[in-house]
Amino acid sequence: MRFDPWNPDFVADPYGVYAELRQQAPVSFFEPTGQWLIARHADVNALLRDRRLGRSYLQVATHEEFGQEPEPEFQEPFWRVIRAGMLDVEPPVHTRLRRLVSRAFTPRMVESLRPRVRAIAGGLVDAFVERGGGDLVAEVAEPLPVTVIAEMLGIPDADRHLLRPWSADICGMYELNPAPEAQHTAVRAASEFAGYLKELARERAARPGDDLISALAQIDELTEDELVGTCVLLLNAGHEATVNVTGNGWWSLFRNPAELVRLREDRGLLPTAIEELMRWDTPLQMFERWVLEDIEVGGVVIPRGVEVALLFGSANRDGEVFGDPDRLDVGRVDNPHISFGAGIHFCLGAPLARIELIESFGALMDRAPKLELVREPVWKPGYVIRGLESLDLRVA
Repeated sequence: MRFDPWNPDFVADPYGVYAELRQQAPVSFFEPTGQWLIARHADVNALLRDRRLGRSYLQVATHEEFGQEPEPEFQEPFWRVIRAGMLDVEPPVHTRLRRLVSRAFTPRMVESLRPRVRAIAGGLVDAFVERGGGDLVAEVAEPLPVTVIAEMLGIPDADRHLLRPWSADICGMYELNPAPEAQHTAVRAASEFAGYLKELARERAARPGDDLISALAQIDELTEDELVGTCVLLLNAGHEATVNVTGNGWWSLFRNPAELVRLREDRGLLPTAIEELMRWDTPLQMFERWVLEDIEVGGVVIPRGVEVALLFGSANRDGEVFGDPDRLDVGRVDNPHISFGAGIHFCLGAPLARIELIESFGALMDRAPKLELVREPVWKPGYVIRGLESLDLRVA
């Protein structure tokens, strides 16, 4: 098999191909997307921190000056939303936005959410157990982080069912060479979500509550587009990874039954187990950056004006960094995985994601100690954001 992100067999298990890339072609050009694939941990880690690369190039050049075709006009509503969030901008705009939003993610603020996260996770797991099991992705993995971020933002209960579909449709644009239908769907979702958030922010500006949208609406230096882009990013980043770590993680444990037994017998391993599950089967397989100045990686010169595709999934299985990298070890201590990124775009919500994962895995361990797999799951077609369609389990 070769690197083929549209091949279901590759998506289901890309790690053998990654091993070949790290050994034979750690820096290689992938013609179908016009990107340079970066496979080794040291290179991925270094490039995440290298200011000669950026999530965007529009802060230094126009599309034409950078040798790129402008996006089709119909995509403008999508990019207006996305490029107003901190993930897709660079300093000094990124610095200002991250400083404003990070006030809601201080260690004390995040830790104060743990009791509420525990209560939500416990309620979802109790209902799951009472039903005798079901689809863990739909019934536990998805509702937990969506509920947490919706409560933080102050989204009314009656509207929360809109969030997950909007997010899933928007994230479809992040796949490699998305189909025209997926592009139009992402544009529609971004437009609808932006319209909803603008109306809600205007209401909160007039009648603020104790929520993040109210707080952001009071900040004069934050434009309306930036507020919308920030909230969309917080929703997407605030739950996509958590959903997929939960589904992928339980599937990983069922494929490694000795480690599942070990974790059930020693709940103190949960923190290291969560880190290991993120490393062993990474939810975000690829993170893309634009080359703003010529760089050299592994003896290969990569010119300005192209994109590098940083292969997180490959980096997290690199034997130069991780001992016995293909073995799942829920007690692994030396674990510098890069599932949350690195550098200025390191995931702001990583501490909250860790709390959500520890609480949901812990609740399932406590309340369903004999959880069993009903059938082997199927992977979603997406490669960049990689997760299961469903995970059907029974409570024995």
